[in-house]
Amino acid sequence: MQTVRIGYVEIGEGRPCIIVPLTSSSIDGVMDTATSLADLPVELAEWRIDMFADAVVETPEGLMPDLPYILQSLAGLRTVIPVALIATFRTVEEGGSCPISDEGYAQLVKALCDSRNVDIIDIEAFHRSGRAAELIDYAHSRHVPVIASFHDFESTPEKDEIVRRLRVMQDELGADILKAAVMPQSRADVLTLLSATEEMTEKYAERPVITMSMGSLGAVSRVCGQSFGSAATFAHAGNGTSAPGQLSVEETDTLLSIFEEVLQR
Repeated sequence: MQTVRIGYVEIGEGRPCIIVPLTSSSIDGVMDTATSLADLPVELAEWRIDMFADAVVETPEGLMPDLPYILQSLAGLRTVIPVALIATFRTVEEGGSCPISDEGYAQLVKALCDSRNVDIIDIEAFHRSGRAAELIDYAHSRHVPVIASFHDFESTPEKDEIVRRLRVMQDELGADILKAAVMPQSRADVLTLLSATEEMTEKYAERPVITMSMGSLGAVSRVCGQSFGSAATFAHAGNGTSAPGQLSVEETDTLLSIFEEVLQR
């Protein structure tokens, strides 16, 4: 399997990377959290632009991103953040905080890629516009790696369906990293997600895979990735979570270290 190098981080090799979401609605809050990461065992940060206040404005064309405001804030964030940066606008359909038009989503993705201030960008693989392939190609034309993602905040699809979607991200969309986050309704659902991760990484994956089962039921999936094939996990730095079930950075680092030590025995 190919690894993906983002800054000094090699994703897909060894212990899963820790990613901290930046979820504040204000630029001061985003920058405060970003600055604090210098003292934490964190490899990447994810700026959740959909959680940023006034990121989207009403226009005659629909709900569009306020690009000058977002890009100015991003430039400021870039000056203080000590780790590699993922840019993400999570749509409402996949658990995000702010609606946006299809054209607005596309414009934002392209503007972020053009900015040269993001290290990697998240693009929803099954966005309702059907433009994921176009946007991934655009990001690659600007030399920006892509995390293709899908999220189900209501349920856990069958194992074969999770694997199918991950394979579409890799084989049809050409994403650099493949991500799936699902919501369990039972302990069996957590096993379904872990089984799908294992099957994907053992049989099909040519690129790193990131998976998680959300909520308290799925918390174990966030720290056992090295055993099942997930290359990264999300943890909060006391600034609020971006999805249910996230542990703190300190808890996550401790548990990942325990798993890593046991696996090396």
